Amino acid sequence: MYAASDKTASRAAVTVPRLRQMKAERQRIAALTAYDASFARALDACGVDVILVGDSLGMVIQGHGSTLPVTVDDIVYHSACVARGLKHALLIADMPFQSYATPERALDAAAAMLSIGGASMVKLEGAGALLDSISFLSERDIPVCAHLGLTPQSVLRLGGYKVQGREQAAAKKLLADARAVAEAGADLLVLECVPSALAAEITRELAIPTIGIGAGPDCDGQILVLHDLLGMNSGHRRPRFVKNFLEQGGSIDGAIRAYVEEVKSGAFPTSEHGYE
Repeated sequence: MYAASDKTASRAAVTVPRLRQMKAERQRIAALTAYDASFARALDACGVDVILVGDSLGMVIQGHGSTLPVTVDDIVYHSACVARGLKHALLIADMPFQSYATPERALDAAAAMLSIGGASMVKLEGAGALLDSISFLSERDIPVCAHLGLTPQSVLRLGGYKVQGREQAAAKKLLADARAVAEAGADLLVLECVPSALAAEITRELAIPTIGIGAGPDCDGQILVLHDLLGMNSGHRRPRFVKNFLEQGGSIDGAIRAYVEEVKSGAFPTSEHGYE
């Protein structure tokens, strides 16, 4: 599939404090999804800083039409697979739909993802009533990545996969939610399908790092679904923020390295990959 020699053997493991340090030092964070040990090993060797076992696996691995059918057991299984392939990258496990609806339920799911799945952080979508779950986990030393903007688990309420925060009231609420998740104890924030100017404002204001996906070039880092980066047909419409790095990289290893280099240099994303 690929021939990746680990040229990053001397690279220190990425930790939660290291992510905040990278923001302070204006070092861009390169993140990707992965779902198995082989791809995890390749991403790790090519310099990816953060790997997310996303509930996107419901769509690109399991063939569902949304992320909603993914279970905690699914995430724990795939996280454990990915963890076995890592030496350097920080592993985040996605919390599936309704697995964090109450703080107690969130703790049970997160504990499994860290103790069995080998993750170093969990990710959950939204703010509002879910701030209690963020605080509950943070107070128990479980690192949390928040996720705002287009939150795929809310697809039924949102009426589809749409850009969030374009109207003034929506932008104001999204900014307030970003402040709130940081105050609740989140260590990282994913911004998905958010106008570039709004994402830049949030990034400037928050002390915690932001990771963008369809949120413009000014976030502290970027993330893509691995299958999108490789130009694979997952059976779903390809968003405008996606770039096929396999075309320029020439191989899986080359595509991953090209992505990391462009994120680190600021060459990706460009304005064509964002929203106004």
